[in-house]
Amino acid sequence: MILQALVQHYENLAGQDKVSKPGWCHAKVSYLIDLKEDGTIKEIIPLKREEERGKKKVWISETLCVPEMVTRSSGVSANFLCDNAKYFLGIDADGTGQRVIECFQAAKARHLSILKDSESMMAKAICRYFEHWNPETAQENPVVKEHWEELNDGGNLIFGMGGHYAQDDELIKRIWEKQQEQKEEGQVGTCLVTGQKTKIARIHRGIKGVPGAQSSGAALVSFNAPAFESYGKEQSYNAPVGQYAEFAYTTALNYLLNQREYRFPMGDSMVVFWAESGEQEYQRIFFSSLDPQPDNQEQIRKVFENLKRGIWVDLEDINLDMNQKFYILCLAPNAARLSVRFFYQNSFGNILKNIEKHYSRMEIVRPSWENRAYLGIRQMLMETVNQKSKDKSPVPNMAAMVLKAVLSDDRYPASLYTDTLIRIRAEQGKVTCGRAAIIKAFLIQNYKWKEVPYTKIQIVSEKYLISLFAQLTMLVATGIAQAVKMTLTGGFILGDFAVLMLLMLTVSTLASSIPLPFIFKMGVEKGRAAYYVMIGFVCGVSVLISGFLKGQPAAEIKPNWVLEILAVIGIGTYLFSWYMSVVFYKKREIQ
Repeated sequence: MILQALVQHYENLAGQDKVSKPGWCHAKVSYLIDLKEDGTIKEIIPLKREEERGKKKVWISETLCVPEMVTRSSGVSANFLCDNAKYFLGIDADGTGQRVIECFQAAKARHLSILKDSESMMAKAICRYFEHWNPETAQENPVVKEHWEELNDGGNLIFGMGGHYAQDDELIKRIWEKQQEQKEEGQVGTCLVTGQKTKIARIHRGIKGVPGAQSSGAALVSFNAPAFESYGKEQSYNAPVGQYAEFAYTTALNYLLNQREYRFPMGDSMVVFWAESGEQEYQRIFFSSLDPQPDNQEQIRKVFENLKRGIWVDLEDINLDMNQKFYILCLAPNAARLSVRFFYQNSFGNILKNIEKHYSRMEIVRPSWENRAYLGIRQMLMETVNQKSKDKSPVPNMAAMVLKAVLSDDRYPASLYTDTLIRIRAEQGKVTCGRAAIIKAFLIQNYKWKEVPYTKIQIVSEKYLISLFAQLTMLVATGIAQAVKMTLTGGFILGDFAVLMLLMLTVSTLASSIPLPFIFKMGVEKGRAAYYVMIGFVCGVSVLISGFLKGQPAAEIKPNWVLEILAVIGIGTYLFSWYMSVVFYKKREIQ
């Protein structure tokens, strides 16, 4: 399924002239060896441009279409018209050793064998160069000496004359393409991707651009041990993929990994994505939705609102097909090979809906200084790691599992929840907005907790009703205990009992009425002082009441109009406090 989708994507890209044809590939080229007609080096021209990456400026090599490059392991194998300084100049940082000489001789032999009969002026200049160039005296050449350090950095070189590249010479192109047609390597079999009888690729090209893998490229399909072989089929013949399909899927995947807008790192993995049609608008919206930044929050909100209303519009009001097939591939490095974390396909509309559901579960009251309504997955995962450590990567494979859960609207991995709690405990109970959102989303999705939207009036009322219930419960319990005590001692008098209950009701309502408005106005931390003051007040009044009743003057106190007024004041104060808490909470921004 993965290879079929990549082959289809290659054909779409080829129709748009975005990828090379069979026999050709795109490679990063750092320098041009500008030749004279006699084959001597006129100058070495850098093919790099300065580009801003965040706050830094870096030099980026130019990407050019060159003859298909070989897949190297440890042996000596030369490329045609595009290779590094070891093969084209016979040099390396340590000078000229025996292996470097072998590399140069391999490049010399290949170029002479291909271009020896060509009438092209460019081809003749290249042949003369290889015939007369001496690697042992290369360091003495003034042109090479000027760029010595840069040439040995490992970048690719190409040949040219007068501003024209060798690979663009029409006569050379015809020779190369004719040679590719005459290649007869590979067994004939049924391709598992196309279903056609064709030549099977023995070795698959390397995939470049996955951090942690070999810089020269890592294989997505390969076999290197007898345990993986069956029916005597060795290497990639064990999983027969036609030469065309092999070229197509490797070219498409390398193209995606080379485009910053088609991939992004996630933990220890690299995620690439594409629409079946190859239109860039789908990739752009998907990337913006999955990794929102502070400056595009409103645009993402607009996309999700249009999604709910059934209006399929992107960030630039371009109509999109909600049924467009969309693919997400997550790759992880494994030395010379790549492992597939997951491969997910769905309609573009369903994927956006699942992402919107995730953000809805993550929605939480934010601090006044937080201007991000949508917390991206990468930012979310950063909440699970120690920000003071050098390695800020989440647990391996967790990032991929979280991403897959979001895309498919599935359960979050348990490690997301546990790692968040561990980080909170390690930081002495520090619960950030992001961590609270993670816990909320996890409990809703994995344990089907119901998310009920409460208004600020309901939140305040809940606190007061709970407080009132607690007060009445304590009042009833105290009343029962006091009634039993008075009955056993033979001193139960209804009037005295009513006086005691009215006093306790007044004190308890005042105890809750005063601190709660402070808490809703200033927050728990700042309102805690008022809470402590009221605790002291209640304790003091309780001591006074206990001392007063101990002397048994209660028999002389009757439930007259004074006590009734106090009870009304207590209840009125409680209701007024309720109202003020609602007013304060509506005006206050969560700090």
